[in-house]
Formats: sequence, structure tokens, C-alpha cells
Amino acid sequence: MVNAKRLASMAAVLGLAVVGVTAMPHEAKAWWRGGFGVGIVVPPVVVGPAYPAPYYYPAPPVVYAPPPPPAAYYPPPGRVWVAPHWEGPNWVGGHWS
Repeated sequence: MVNAKRLASMAAVLGLAVVGVTAMPHEAKAWWRGGFGVGIVVPPVVVGPAYPAPYYYPAPPVVYAPPPPPAAYYPPPGRVWVAPHWEGPNWVGGHWS
């Protein structure tokens, strides 16, 4: 008779062996070309589509519009001569702004 501890340890060793065989690098083969790893031929299980079927929207109509006008170029504003004047009790001589 096998007790629970011994059964658990055997299951753990068997599980590690399965993980080791699965993780071992090997030549990639499709299931229909010889199976996975040790030669077990099992077709893949397909439950359902992972994504909904694609919906193709109609293309927008082609419009041959003229190109947009070039960006307007405005030169920087010129400097203005400010004539001499009084600012309260102070006299301000003529200057460029």
C-alpha cells in the first residue's frame, strides 16, 4: 500500500520530469508532421475563435481636391520712430520703439 506522502512525492518527480522533457529544446514540428516532442500525434483543440470575425468597412470615396494654399508669410513688424514728448514731468527724447 502506498501512503499519501509517497504518492505526492512520486507525482512531484513525475511532474518535474514532464516539465523537463517539455522544456528541453528540440526541433519544431507541427502536429501533423510527427507530433510534439516525443512523437505524440494529437491534433490541436480548438474551442472557438479568439476574436470576432473581421468586419471590412467600405473605403472612403476618393476625392481629388486641390492642395491647400501655402502658409502665409508675414514679415515682422517694422520699428516705429517715437517723437520726443513729455511723460508727466519728464521729457523723453525721440527713440525707436
